[in-house]
Amino acid sequence: MIKRFGFMKYSRLLVFSILFLHACKGGVKNSPDVSGIKVDTHIERFDRDYFSLDSNRLDSGLKTLSARYPYFINDFTANILGAGLMNDTNEVLRSANRHFFTSYYQVYTSTKKQFDDLSAVEKELNSGFRHIKYYFPRYEVPKFISYLGPFDAPGAAITESAVAIGLQLYAGQDFPFYTSVEGQQLFPAYISKRFEKAYIPANCVKVVLEDIYPDRSEAQPLIGQMIWKGKYWWLTSRMLRETADSIITGYSSKQLEWCRENEGTIWNLLLQNDHLYSTEPAIIQMYIGDAPTTQGFPSLSPGNIGQWIGMRIIEAYIEKNPSVTPEQLLALSPGEIFEAAKYKPR
Repeated sequence: MIKRFGFMKYSRLLVFSILFLHACKGGVKNSPDVSGIKVDTHIERFDRDYFSLDSNRLDSGLKTLSARYPYFINDFTANILGAGLMNDTNEVLRSANRHFFTSYYQVYTSTKKQFDDLSAVEKELNSGFRHIKYYFPRYEVPKFISYLGPFDAPGAAITESAVAIGLQLYAGQDFPFYTSVEGQQLFPAYISKRFEKAYIPANCVKVVLEDIYPDRSEAQPLIGQMIWKGKYWWLTSRMLRETADSIITGYSSKQLEWCRENEGTIWNLLLQNDHLYSTEPAIIQMYIGDAPTTQGFPSLSPGNIGQWIGMRIIEAYIEKNPSVTPEQLLALSPGEIFEAAKYKPR
């Protein structure tokens, strides 16, 4: 789940119409014409400017960055460094800034080449945010800014003025910290396998969609939470038409194939176990949320299988109501969608 910063206008993480074929994108033929919509998805490189500072003059360097990035500097100092707001009397910040710079400089240099060119990310973001603007015309596309923070900082988050991209969580699944004992305690392999640069656009789109449509499903029974969260995956796929299903769901290609081949079995198990309307946290956690697999299912099953079924219910609804827009879909309750979808997988 994507974290929020304390001072941020945020949505919790973590979407598609899936016509599965080797984990490639389906439904592209119905994509609207967004060529006339202009958005600026240039990524401002705070990470590069920060670690280019003179290590002997970090205090004055931070002031320079404050002037260049006034819309982000306090998010960085208060929410990433955990040292409070930027000001001349903040002695905690002085110490925290030096400690972070010296501790993470090697991380920056070891990933610098990998993140040197983000043009492909910007291009994919451009397509995604053109679609967001098409479907949600009142939405104001924010700035985009990259930073490198502590490993427990978010990989994508909404600030008051920007989408902040934490590059420390996109260094590649084999990055030494991720595979270390400490790294595996923080991020087990089933999570760190998604720490690839290819996930940046989808994660950015997800946090924006959750900002547009906050997740208020916590009080819902399992089926309500499945459908609510399934909206995010379906919507993400509508915005990122060319993005692989494996990127949007975080599943592997084999896991996606298993889900498609066993969709009816998954659904029947949910019915037989009488779990659909459960409000017990342990039952809900079994089907929703990160896990290496789903308890009680074969080892090939992914975790968070409930969100996948929720997305499939959304697809069943859309097949019967193809004129419904994303904005209209968001206004529908999970109960309305479930009743109208008549979901009966084979």
